[in-house]
Amino acid sequence: MEFPFHDQSPIEFNDPLPASADCVVIGGGVIGVSTAWYLRELGFSVLVLDKGRIAGEQSSRNWGWVRTTWRDADEVPIARDSIDCWEHLSVELGAGIGFHRGGILGLAESDEALAEFEAWMPIAREHGLDTRMLSKAEAAASVKGAVGRWKGGMLTPGDARCEPFTAVRTVARGLQSRGGRVREACAVRTLETTAGAVSAVLTESGPVRTSAVVCAAGAWSNRFLGNLGIDLPQLAVKATVARTAPVASIWDGAAGIGDLYLRRRQDGGYTVTCERVEHLLGANSFRYYRAFGPARRMGGETTLRLGADPTQAPALRRRWSADDTSPFERHRVLNPAPSPRVLEDIRHLLRTRLPAMAEVPLAQTWAGMIDATPDVVPVMDAVPDRSGLFVATGFSGHGFGIGPGAGRIMARMVAGKAAGYDLRRFRFSRFSDGSEIRPGPAI
Repeated sequence: MEFPFHDQSPIEFNDPLPASADCVVIGGGVIGVSTAWYLRELGFSVLVLDKGRIAGEQSSRNWGWVRTTWRDADEVPIARDSIDCWEHLSVELGAGIGFHRGGILGLAESDEALAEFEAWMPIAREHGLDTRMLSKAEAAASVKGAVGRWKGGMLTPGDARCEPFTAVRTVARGLQSRGGRVREACAVRTLETTAGAVSAVLTESGPVRTSAVVCAAGAWSNRFLGNLGIDLPQLAVKATVARTAPVASIWDGAAGIGDLYLRRRQDGGYTVTCERVEHLLGANSFRYYRAFGPARRMGGETTLRLGADPTQAPALRRRWSADDTSPFERHRVLNPAPSPRVLEDIRHLLRTRLPAMAEVPLAQTWAGMIDATPDVVPVMDAVPDRSGLFVATGFSGHGFGIGPGAGRIMARMVAGKAAGYDLRRFRFSRFSDGSEIRPGPAI
């Protein structure tokens, strides 16, 4: 079944371009829309522009987990507060957010996996999370019908879930109702600068004057910034996901059942997936091979494949101007085909891990492109030597849950206010200032 958002899906957000805005956000995913939401709270006039559809790419294609569990230690305070943000958005904007605190569970079938959970517990305690370890008996009784020789588990009852198909678009409609402008199918081709500072965005539909731009373009950020002469190491991986038909509840939140991952949905089914992702080899794969060395040494379930990835700049980088048709107009919505091999892995895991769900049909399948950095944590920073340009990208598959918190950080950054967090881990310059690259958790 075809994913709901693609090049030909109806345009819902089509606000007219203003002559000017206090801030323009490039990218209508969870980070961009959240940034705009909190900028409006601060009184800024704001315009969100997306080359394709609001939440058309990874922000609607993710697992829907809203978690603190198993995050990088520096992300945890932001993720904790972001859960509260999602809850507040749900109260303000209604059922389209799909927020529910159902807890997030991990079951360990090996001593090594259990030891990894235990090693993360000091981070949970440091930040006051309600995470706790589960005994063998508790793990075995947690998910109805789960098959495995469980050594134990880890549970964070306060973690939550939302509905990616509808959540970000619900926030975007709320943003419009509060005076923010949102426009789909309108690519930003490049920026105009005056005396070294941002002075306008130059779109396919004309210019908009502004003194602040937030690039929240997900997997496309490297290509957009590269055209400005700004290098940010970033690659994309393709993740395949499915949803089941409605089925009796076996767990009300999200869970990692060994190597099978699932989340209860509002429609009565489950979003299901596994840890296996694919990377399509291109020029950036070789351009950033050394930069991604630490992440490669972590291992993981990434398969390398030949294929076209339009987010990657060609071997001979070509610049374009405001008068040229940009790559973003040629590829409005990244809508990759789900991997047949990964889908078969998911079906196999359902049969072996959850025999009661073995015959439940997969009602829909899809894939999305996840933007990743060499250390698997995002960049949230002002771009050095480019006054007025800010970047929020590279959330490495962790962005949906942390999105509102990250958006609030970026809004405060644009407004010149203290973020309230230690953001050194997420600075733009860490890939070029000689710092040691320390990868965070891959899930």
